[in-house]
Amino acid sequence: MKKIVSYFFVSILLIGLLAACGTSGEKTTGGSKGDDSKKKTLIMGTSGDYAPFEYIDTAKGDDIIGIDIDIAKAVTKKLGYDFEVRDMDFGGLIQALQSGQVDFVLAAMSATDERKKSVDFSEVYYTSKHMIVSKKDSGITKVEDLKDKKIGAQLGSIQEEKANELAKTVDMTVENRNRIPELIQEIKAGRFDAAIIEDTVAKGYLDNNPDLEGFTVEDADGGYAIALPKNSELTAEFNKVLKEMIENGEVDAIIKKYFEAQ
Repeated sequence: MKKIVSYFFVSILLIGLLAACGTSGEKTTGGSKGDDSKKKTLIMGTSGDYAPFEYIDTAKGDDIIGIDIDIAKAVTKKLGYDFEVRDMDFGGLIQALQSGQVDFVLAAMSATDERKKSVDFSEVYYTSKHMIVSKKDSGITKVEDLKDKKIGAQLGSIQEEKANELAKTVDMTVENRNRIPELIQEIKAGRFDAAIIEDTVAKGYLDNNPDLEGFTVEDADGGYAIALPKNSELTAEFNKVLKEMIENGEVDAIIKKYFEAQ
């Protein structure tokens, strides 16, 4: 009986000690997890076909690189976030943002009044122009020459909006494609007479395709900005850091790096 009682009290003592150790361990581990959870991973939506803003250089690897990627890396790092890139068609980016598939969009997206109805935008970090691209010697040298022509534009882009706007004054047909390389291929194949593309992106294709030419039209509206969900707490955070990067020259340095590499 004494042995049983003795074993009983020893068992109780051991259980108490183990419970105390377990409680201490849980507190430490819990604190560690709490610290890790603060470093949240944000998902960035983009369309990796828009050099020099986002593209894949197959000579260097399979990762998407470019101006927007570097800006995203800098902004998220300064705010203490990790981030990963999700590649998708440009036309689906705002929907992906609204449905929570991505946390923010950096994809050379213009902050137009129409888009502002659906999402919030940061400070503008780049202003672009439109360019009409066609085969060399096509005779298309001004907007009026687009009459009776078939013009391509990227689905969901500000260039698609511009093409439809031009079609109200010039009798032309507008068709869209998901990716910029598709527009270029359609021109080369003769299925499009021309395409309207952002000027710095078009320049890369003109440099690599001597059979193409182009001319610029009026400035694009809105300017490029980071898109975030409506009323997101991230908007103020992103805007503060991006504004600082614009003012201290970091954004200009990133843009210059990629433009000079073209």
